[in-house]
This record gives sequence, structure tokens and C-alpha cells, in this order.
Amino acid sequence: MSTPDAPRLAGAARATSTRVAVFAAYAAQGLGYAVVVTSLPALKERQGVDDTVVTLIVLGVAIAAAGGSVLANALAVRFGSRTALVVGLLLQAAALPAIALPTPFPLFVSLFAVYGIGLGCVDAATAMQGVIVQRAHGKPLLGGFFSAYTAAAIAGALLVSAIAASPFAAGVAIGTAGIAILLIAVIGIRLFAREVAIDTALPAAERARLPRAGIWAFGFVILAVFVVDSAVSTWSTVYLQDDLGALPALAPLGYAAYQVCVLITRLATDRLLGVMSRRRLVAGAIVVSVIGVVAVALLPFEAAAIAGFALAGAATGILIPVTFGAAGDLAPAHSDQVIARVNIFNYAGAILGAVIVGLLADGPGLAIAFLIPAAVLAASLSVVRWFRTDSRTAAETDAARDPR
Repeated sequence: MSTPDAPRLAGAARATSTRVAVFAAYAAQGLGYAVVVTSLPALKERQGVDDTVVTLIVLGVAIAAAGGSVLANALAVRFGSRTALVVGLLLQAAALPAIALPTPFPLFVSLFAVYGIGLGCVDAATAMQGVIVQRAHGKPLLGGFFSAYTAAAIAGALLVSAIAASPFAAGVAIGTAGIAILLIAVIGIRLFAREVAIDTALPAAERARLPRAGIWAFGFVILAVFVVDSAVSTWSTVYLQDDLGALPALAPLGYAAYQVCVLITRLATDRLLGVMSRRRLVAGAIVVSVIGVVAVALLPFEAAAIAGFALAGAATGILIPVTFGAAGDLAPAHSDQVIARVNIFNYAGAILGAVIVGLLADGPGLAIAFLIPAAVLAASLSVVRWFRTDSRTAAETDAARDPR
């Protein structure tokens, strides 16, 4: 675990190398995930399974990823987040090349479980490392790190699309991602940020104390964001094509517009934090995103839906890096543990977004169903006050509100 002043990165060269290595870890995570999800149709055909089985596999990956976040916490507490990140990357690097090969179905499912654990471990550990590097540099950096994830995810999707005609496309793409992730893991063993261990002389109760109320507040924001993200990612193309009658070539543009907005807002986040408070930036992103999702639900036109999906990306682009940064500041001596717990809400939101909207699709319809993620995101305005703007530390505030 890190002290409030950790890590002390030795020299400008070391600090720059660490920053680049963490940036690469975010990119590797985005590349691997995008290649996997965009290869699912080919993997489904190869394994001879139906959509229900694929849905259950995706659900299983999300559950395994939540376990991976718990693993990251355990590793970070004992060995530091650098170890947690390397372990998570190695788990993915071991699973992906095997997934790329034809395997018996039970082994195929088991490999996805291993991948899910690695996915969650890396999700949590990259956020831990990002907060450490940001603190060491003394300026906002998380927006740039998360933009690396998004840009690499777009590149991964384009890679799968470019070689889709090949019967080996899924295997080549997934295997390539696995090799890239392995290289980042090997390089990162030396270059990821090293933390200074917390003073073990402190009483155990004090070392273990975490700001519970703050974790729940920031966790709810992350959950709300991923409800929106999962709903848009899973159902935007279906809604445009099946409900609004968009041409097959036009239907994917809703998701494309969403991802473009996510990337642009992530690239802008660090600079925006230089001119406005976290609280105002977060509140503004929530309002813009809610307006976008409501427009999708209430304006049954292709252009309005695509524009609405684009606006929805403001929440994902801004809230994720800002919220993890704020969570890391809740209790700097315990930032790894805090971030690991907040990260678990990611997977709950992803499952809820896909499942709730899907359940309503056959009843009221997808248009009305999109009001659910809009409502959940709007409700997150109630915890915006946790994004500090005054000089008192978040840990002091949480101790006052949660005296247990």
C-alpha cells in the first residue's frame, strides 16, 4: 500500500518511463477487451453455440472480473499495485492465445473465466497505478490514461474488422492482443510505479479503516456510468436497426458516435480539471449525458438517436477518470483498497445496464427502456457533493459522516 506521499519516483526519467508504462497498460487493456467482444460472433460460430450461451459467458466474465478486482486488492495490500497489475496482465496473456485456438467447450469457458479474473485485476490495478502516477506528477493525468484505453479499443475493433474476411480472423486478432499484453507485463515488471509500504507500526484497526461512505458514493457513480455504457454498447445498434428501421450500414453509427465522444471527453478531462472543479465537471457531464439518453428515448428519429448516443458518452468519458481520481484521494494511505472496492461497482453496472434494458425490450420497447439508465445516472447527482472543492480532506469528511 502507498503512503500519502508515495510513490517517490526517482528522477524525471524514471517518472516519464513509469507514466509511459502505465499508459501502455491502459492501452493493452482496451485492445484486449475490444478484440474479444468484437470476435464473439466468430467464436460463437466456431464453438457452435447460440446467443444465450454467449450471453451467459459474458455474464460469467463480468462476475469473474469482480473477483479479479478483489484479487487486485489482496495483491496490492500485500505486494503493491505493480504486482497486481503484472499478475492481471499475465492472466490475460495466458488466457487469450488459448482462447484464440480451437478448444473443447468446457476448456473454452474456463479460459474465459481466467480472462475475466485478469480483466478485473487489471481494471483495478491500472486505476491504482494511474492515481499513484497522477499524485507523483502533481497534475491530472487519468483522463489521458483512460483515453489510451478508448483509442486502443477502437484500434482493436478496426483490426477485427480489417481481417474479418479471413477464417482465422478471431484467432489472429486475439492472439495478437495476447502477445501485446504479455510484452507490456514483462516491461511493466520494472517500470510500473513502485509504492512505499504503509507504516506497519500503525494499529491494525487504523491500517484497515476505509472511508465506507465515500466508497459507496463513488461506487454509485461508477455503477451509474456503467449502466449507461452497457446499455449503449449492447443495445444502440439493435435499437437503431430494429426499432427505428435504420439501414444496416447506418445502425452502428450510434455506438461509433458514443465512442468518439468518450475519446474526445477523456482527452479533454485533464485540461478541464485545470480550469474548473471536479464537482462542476462531474455535474455537467451527468446533465449532458442524461439529456442525450433521454433524447434517445423520446425522439424516435435516427439522427436524434445518434446525437443522443454521442452525448451519452460525456459521462463515460469524464466521470470514470475523475471518479477514480477522487476515490484515490479519499484516503491516500489506503488508495489501492478504496479503488479496488469502487471498481467492483463497474461490473454490477455493466450487468444491470445490459440486462434491465434487454428485459424491457420485448415489453415497452427499447425507447422506453433507455429511460432506466438515464434515471440511474440522474440519481448520481445526489452524491456529487463528495467530489471535494474545499480544503478539508475527503478522509476527514468521511470520518465525520461514518464514525464507525
